[in-house]
Amino acid sequence: MKNYTIKSGRLKKFITNSIVHIGLAIVGLIWVLPIFFVILTSFREEGGTYKSYILPRGYTLDNYKGLFNQTGSLVFTQWLTNTLIVAVASCILATFFVLCVSYVLSRLRFRMRKKLLNIALILGMFPSFMSMISVYYILKGFGFLESGQLKLAALVLVYSCGASLGFYIAKGFFDTLPRTIDEAACIDGASKWKVFTKITIPMSKPIIVNTLLISFMAPWVDYIFAKVILGQDRKYFTVAIGLWSMLEKEFIEYYYTTFFAGCVIISIPVVILFLFTQRFYVEGTSGAVKG
Repeated sequence: MKNYTIKSGRLKKFITNSIVHIGLAIVGLIWVLPIFFVILTSFREEGGTYKSYILPRGYTLDNYKGLFNQTGSLVFTQWLTNTLIVAVASCILATFFVLCVSYVLSRLRFRMRKKLLNIALILGMFPSFMSMISVYYILKGFGFLESGQLKLAALVLVYSCGASLGFYIAKGFFDTLPRTIDEAACIDGASKWKVFTKITIPMSKPIIVNTLLISFMAPWVDYIFAKVILGQDRKYFTVAIGLWSMLEKEFIEYYYTTFFAGCVIISIPVVILFLFTQRFYVEGTSGAVKG
């Protein structure tokens, strides 16, 4: 009887595990299928838009070659350069702002501190696109929309300054660092700035990488706000707007497969970044959860 109970328990456990694994496999397939579709379409030899089949009848690299040999108003290399400039500049400035704000709110005690935390928390609950029109007219009033270069600078300004509202994750990480180290450094005569740059920052590599990734991804994939600011000047488009313009009525028949090649190209830097910084990213988020 005892052996029968053990076998019955093992059978139930096997069936449960099998169901879980099958369910996860189905979910994984559903998640991966669109990625395979994008990759396969980027190599599709047949032109035109939608087909009644998923697997291409022929494969070619011409879609990728055409992506970098474009002339006229659709210039992918220019869009990629614009996006890289905006993303890197925003990433550096936003990380600096977020770390400074997080450190101050984590370590220092001053009047209005709790109210500022509550205000930032409430503001973070509202989607950012609610302020797009007001931000647009503010930038226009300051003359940032007069030329393409100034529009790109405006994107950097808004992305980097707006990122400081997302300081809660970094603050949670700083809260986990022992204050005794700061106090010992202050007793030895170190200023707050030296404590921040010489002690806290070297101990905060995980949250720095986490903040860098988040700050880089926002301008890299953003479409709505960039479209509002950049308007119709294709020369200064970012990749998100530029690739979408390939799907406009006058271009879609010729650039449909090229669009998918562009999607693959712009995903490569992001994948490489996550592969090289995955360990730091996980440590940064786990540290924030502890705080």
